[in-house]
Amino acid sequence: MTAVRRLVTFVDVDDQAAETVTVSARHEAELLDGTRVLLLDDRGWSSSQRWAATSASEMQETARVVVGPDEPFSGRSAQDMEADHWAALQQIAQRQGVTADAAELRRLPHDVVLSRQVLTRIGGTPDTGPTTGENV
Repeated sequence: MTAVRRLVTFVDVDDQAAETVTVSARHEAELLDGTRVLLLDDRGWSSSQRWAATSASEMQETARVVVGPDEPFSGRSAQDMEADHWAALQQIAQRQGVTADAAELRRLPHDVVLSRQVLTRIGGTPDTGPTTGENV
């Protein structure tokens, strides 16, 4: 397989009936040939905030936090958490046949793509560039 070009987090509506923000986040590594490898699919968040009260930039910022690294706990440092996070992503990628280095993954661009459904609910329009311009 080819090398990783960027990390991409796709954010989509998780609960179609919810009037407040409830989304899922799928984190992938995009390879140089354009194919994608799933890294995390168990992330997302809910909020008491109504859809129209949030913005694309808030959603993108939250998505980056939600996919990690996690906050320190049980006496662990932020550096420990970061090292563990990137090592775990490296292992996930390698299990799928992608040669990846934790330090290299950490330096990659991380784009967040909001689905058309999310953009419709927040009253946003796709920005130019990769952060919201793709559909999921």
